[in-house]
Amino acid sequence: MSSRRRFIAGSAATLGLGALPVTAVAADAQAAPAPTTAGTGSVVETRPPNLVVVLADDLGYGELGAYGQKLITTPRLDGLAAEGLRFTDAYSTAAVCAPSRCSLLTGLHTGHATVRANPSGAQGSLTAADTTFAQVLRARGYRTGVIGKWGFGPESAGQDSHPNARGFEEFHGYIDHGHAHQYYPAYLWHNGVKEPIAANAGGAKGAYAPDLLRQRALDFLDRHAAEPFLLLLTPTVPHAPSDIPDHGAYASRTWKAADKGHAAQVSLFDALVGDVVDRLSALGVADDTIVLVTSDNGPHEEGGVNPDLFDSNGPLRGYKRNLYEGGVRVPLVAWGPGRVRTGTSDRPTPLTDLLPTLAELGGAPAPSDVDGLSVAPLLAGGTEAALHDHLYWFRDERGVTSRADAQDRQRATWLAEALRKDRWKAVRFAPVRDHDLPDDQWQVELYDLATDLGESSDLASRHPARAAELVALMRSSWQDAYPRAAFGTTLTVPSLAVPGQAFTVTAALANGSSRLWNSAALALRAPAGWTVQAITPTTAGQLAPGAALTVGWQVTPPAGALASTPWNLTAEGTALAPGGPVRYEDAGLVTTPPSEPTRDSYLSDLTWIHAVNGWGPVERDTSNGKNAGGDGTPIAFGGTTYAKGLGVHAYSDVAFHLGGAGHRFTAQVGIDDFSARQSSVGATRATVYGDDRVLFTTPVLTAAGGPVPVDIDVRGVRVLRLEVADANAKTSFDHTSWALARVTVLPRT
Repeated sequence: MSSRRRFIAGSAATLGLGALPVTAVAADAQAAPAPTTAGTGSVVETRPPNLVVVLADDLGYGELGAYGQKLITTPRLDGLAAEGLRFTDAYSTAAVCAPSRCSLLTGLHTGHATVRANPSGAQGSLTAADTTFAQVLRARGYRTGVIGKWGFGPESAGQDSHPNARGFEEFHGYIDHGHAHQYYPAYLWHNGVKEPIAANAGGAKGAYAPDLLRQRALDFLDRHAAEPFLLLLTPTVPHAPSDIPDHGAYASRTWKAADKGHAAQVSLFDALVGDVVDRLSALGVADDTIVLVTSDNGPHEEGGVNPDLFDSNGPLRGYKRNLYEGGVRVPLVAWGPGRVRTGTSDRPTPLTDLLPTLAELGGAPAPSDVDGLSVAPLLAGGTEAALHDHLYWFRDERGVTSRADAQDRQRATWLAEALRKDRWKAVRFAPVRDHDLPDDQWQVELYDLATDLGESSDLASRHPARAAELVALMRSSWQDAYPRAAFGTTLTVPSLAVPGQAFTVTAALANGSSRLWNSAALALRAPAGWTVQAITPTTAGQLAPGAALTVGWQVTPPAGALASTPWNLTAEGTALAPGGPVRYEDAGLVTTPPSEPTRDSYLSDLTWIHAVNGWGPVERDTSNGKNAGGDGTPIAFGGTTYAKGLGVHAYSDVAFHLGGAGHRFTAQVGIDDFSARQSSVGATRATVYGDDRVLFTTPVLTAAGGPVPVDIDVRGVRVLRLEVADANAKTSFDHTSWALARVTVLPRT
């Protein structure tokens, strides 16, 4: 069974990137365009550029001087906009942060992306199928780091949604969405470890997180100045609360404290970007770097901030949470001396375009099934970038603020969609939370952005055919599930490795890009003392788009390998892509088994041999962080509490060693009362496997439907696996429980 996919953490020198001129691969359309001159700046490239993406949190379209701001000073960003390329029609892909950031990372709009809503209860998670732009560039030897707010997946290490598993070899900041609202946190994460902040212990305010993140970002630049790097810097300003050590230049204003703090946070963001640019210059790499600065959605009004005081949305209608322009149109500034032309662009540019753009700039293959289009040619001032046929937005939001609700005419918590095609923009609202609601039951509005940028005049009744056209495009833009083409290396390993017994491992290197790869190869690394023998060819002369090289190995652990121990296997796939050599890795864990059970046992009293769990620890750990390990956790269904259980969150996969000694497995599985109190929309499906053979599958589980009894014959089963998967693309609400999960064993003869 496959564990999380990890992409190579090699240096540029490892792949020969340092010697690869961008212009050498530009002819094959996989790296930056050839040298050219445009506007007032001459674009001259000498090597793959370093890439810095800075993402503000809730910074409105009108909150920078370059976009018309009058009260808040942003001199550094205004200077970058004057020296670089300022986009007037750039768009976040959602009106709130979690889905917007998922789309930015993966290049998929909110009709296709994995995370499509802000968390309500457990936060949404990225999956092993989500390829981020960090993974794309890391395969080409870029050093990759994310500093600041992550906001996906359980707050734990070693899972698919962690930044380290999604291509970032260095991470400092917040994993959890809610934790990122704290400007004086008691801890921040460093890769897979929580690092306490002593100065903030006990609620003290001794260390301001944006200052800590600033220093981490500068340290990253210092360490990697000599090699191509990608830095994603995601400070939490100016998100509420308007917490800041000093109101600075705004202290004497007659504004409310929240407004002073907000203005100071915007100026702090401006200074932070300036510090990054200054460090690039001091390191002598400014001419080798492209900096992109943007925001995840429109301006907020939380914590007492008055966005109207600052005209935070400029000429646009709406705020954060609205699908009108003010909620989704954002500033976007591109800067790179000699690499980015000077001027403005009115190309409608969603942030889904970042993945293919960064890939082209770095000479890296990109997945062909993304929604984004590269704007690398536009940055360099050469040919215009390809245009989107239309842009799509989806909203499933339960939070509400007064101004946003007023703009939506008290429909801020309704399901909503929006779509822009050329000059036309449609917004529609569903009175119930059901995306499959017939089109004639939605409330549809239509605007002409060319003559009505503020979306003040609804033209749906005057142009019904146009409105219907855009609604049809909305419908076609949505998929309940969006299966991805394989990309990079995927390793499949069994759960169990019995000492002295051979088992089979397979790996695939998949060309999920649109261009031919040459000289493909796969290799497998195993622990010292293990034998590895390939049983199929390990190379392929070519991999066409959509093709894969699949290799099998026979692996044998030594007879003396320690029991109850996880062991790491790593598959490494390499190829020559049009932009240069690429290398992808995937690691999997196999476990030498504990002894089989000798008496009837609850699973919470057995040692699990494998656990992938989307919500909290598992079994022998700490029972969702509340109870002692090994006791299970109480589970309630319909008001009835069961003393022994296992709480998980889809997707989860937990395995136990029965060694053929089991007789029957019994349990109650369903969405428990805890999850039902959070939301009624959760839906999952549970499957029980015996040695990777399906033994039992539930119907769709919902809180209203109650738990499903499980009673299965497990005679002869060596490994018992319990899997819970999402069943309705609403992963934030999929907490599921196995109550009284128990194995009876066969009598000993």
